[in-house]
Amino acid sequence: MNVIHLSAECYPVAKVGGLGDVVGALPKYLCEAGINASVVLPYYDRKFVQENTFDIIFKSTGILGSKTFKYNILKERNRTLGFDLYLIQIPGLLDRPEIYCYPDEIEQFISFQLSFLDWISKSDQKPDIIHCHDHHTGLIPFLVSHTIAYSNLASIPTVCTIHNGQYQGWFGWDKISYLPAFDLNKAGLLDWGNCINSLAASVKCCWKFTTVSPSYLKELSINSNGLEKLFQMEEAKGSGIINGIDTLVWNSETDPMIFKTYSLDSVNAGKKENKKQLCKEFGLSSSKPLVVFIGRLVGEKGADLLSEAIASCLDTYKGKLNFLILGSGDPKTEKELKDLSVKYKKQYGVYIGYDEMLSHRIYAGADFLIMPSRVEPCGLNQLYAMRYGTIPVVHKTGGLKDTVIDLKEAGGYGLSFDELSIQSIKTAIGRACEVYEDTERMTLIRKKIMSLDFSWDKSAEEYIKLYKSLSND
Repeated sequence: MNVIHLSAECYPVAKVGGLGDVVGALPKYLCEAGINASVVLPYYDRKFVQENTFDIIFKSTGILGSKTFKYNILKERNRTLGFDLYLIQIPGLLDRPEIYCYPDEIEQFISFQLSFLDWISKSDQKPDIIHCHDHHTGLIPFLVSHTIAYSNLASIPTVCTIHNGQYQGWFGWDKISYLPAFDLNKAGLLDWGNCINSLAASVKCCWKFTTVSPSYLKELSINSNGLEKLFQMEEAKGSGIINGIDTLVWNSETDPMIFKTYSLDSVNAGKKENKKQLCKEFGLSSSKPLVVFIGRLVGEKGADLLSEAIASCLDTYKGKLNFLILGSGDPKTEKELKDLSVKYKKQYGVYIGYDEMLSHRIYAGADFLIMPSRVEPCGLNQLYAMRYGTIPVVHKTGGLKDTVIDLKEAGGYGLSFDELSIQSIKTAIGRACEVYEDTERMTLIRKKIMSLDFSWDKSAEEYIKLYKSLSND
């Protein structure tokens, strides 16, 4: 079976968040399970592309409204990622270093999708499944089903995975000329809220859609930034498949990025050494429990509550714990978190930005990971943390609800809270401090969470079942 994944991100080529991690791992595990999976990305002038060899395998021209553009299809020569990787290069449009935030982003992603369909309709690249990820590729199901130009692709099943339903790829009807000719009676399939909504179009037109956790599938019908009614109507063709993680990359026994590798049997000694080196780097005491946050500093992640919650915890539990933050995002939140360094010196550290190596070192050296997310479709950070014996402290929402069982419950191994508030966060951190004081219990929890299987193997099997239900192969 030939499955093509279409995405804006794929680690390590281009990554902003969980989308990149998923698209960088899932196809590799699908290939190991016997599926011929490949990934198609926009061309980015970034380190991975610069350091690896690509061959131009196809050239053609496309049409975006009244303009004609040239595009190239490049294929990575050595299958470095464990699957075939293709890049779509459009000079002056898809040949830049950044992934998002250009003023012509709408034009970038529409031309990306049009180039992809033009290529496979003219070549022998006829997949059994086209798997689209998020709104950046959300027009594909509509385009293959309802446009004259790509009618030869209409029989190919399309699957859409929603990694984050808050972002939907809206643009005005004034740009409808960007799309190839179609029966205007079908225009309603593109519309939501009096504009063209790429994610809504994908959900309406794809054969099946998935979310990255079962709980998030249910939550979209309640909170999806205006698409609640749509998800209620289309509920029957949705499935929730929990994300996995790449256990070769996230492995405390082999990770070259951490200070000292360790196994299940040496977890206490390993974490102690990693914590010692990490705390030394940020001027913190390694004798106290270390609570960390890693991620985007945005409201969706509850980051706007962090500065007040951290200050409240450090004032209430004086001298009993330390905090460390790694992230970037909202400038106001960044400033608030940096300002805490003045008052809570030697109890608090912060790194504004993104550093892959530092994130690995923090997971290895931390005792607890706080995730006060308002919305968390799946969440990968809690899964990474547990691979390194770091206990997650999470708001009970989305995938966090599916992957973290509270210690008060049967078989529990984490800490969770129902209400998102400063007081709830403080209470949960207080519980974490109590757990930390019980050395024997900490050891048992660390070993348990490191033993949990959140690999892609199980999730990949779920995707394969879905593919086979749609394909004749």
